Amino acid sequence: MLTTIIIVAVVVVLLLWGVAIYNRLVRLRMLVKEGFSGITVQLRRRADLVPNLVSTVEGYAAHEKGVLTEVTAHRAEAINAGGVAATAQADAAFTGMLGRLMAVAEAYPELKADANFRQLQGELSEIEEQLQGARRYYNATVRDLNGTIQTFPNVLFARPLGFSEAEFYTDTDASIQQAPQVKFGTSAS
Repeated sequence: MLTTIIIVAVVVVLLLWGVAIYNRLVRLRMLVKEGFSGITVQLRRRADLVPNLVSTVEGYAAHEKGVLTEVTAHRAEAINAGGVAATAQADAAFTGMLGRLMAVAEAYPELKADANFRQLQGELSEIEEQLQGARRYYNATVRDLNGTIQTFPNVLFARPLGFSEAEFYTDTDASIQQAPQVKFGTSAS
């Protein structure tokens, strides 16, 4: 009788332990999805801001049509990217094009003085800061999920229950590893 009680107690403890591991893995997977959603929200905000920037710059720099067309094309790619790797790659290309757009704007002092352009530039700067925070949050949740999946004894439960490591959000484009050098409003008198 005592042996049966001990066996049942051990089975119940193991079962509760397995349920706790499963619930933790589910929670971490949901945090990863939430983190990626935060990135896509900021990318969408940035993509929605670009047409306003392009049209503002277009009025001053009509002969820079090639850059404006490329920015618009990269915006479409960034919006339609699917998955972490594709989104990171589209984001990197789009960020590079935004740097080129700002470089074009640098050549037009009257554009830099335009209140609408300055407001859009401030909004873009704010979005970039929030986007960087969203990327850090996502990668932290991926780190937590992957670490939990790979540690013992969780590894015994994770893979059989269908859990796998998530992809980190990384910039694969070497040109994006450095911020574009853009200076606004600093002219020698």
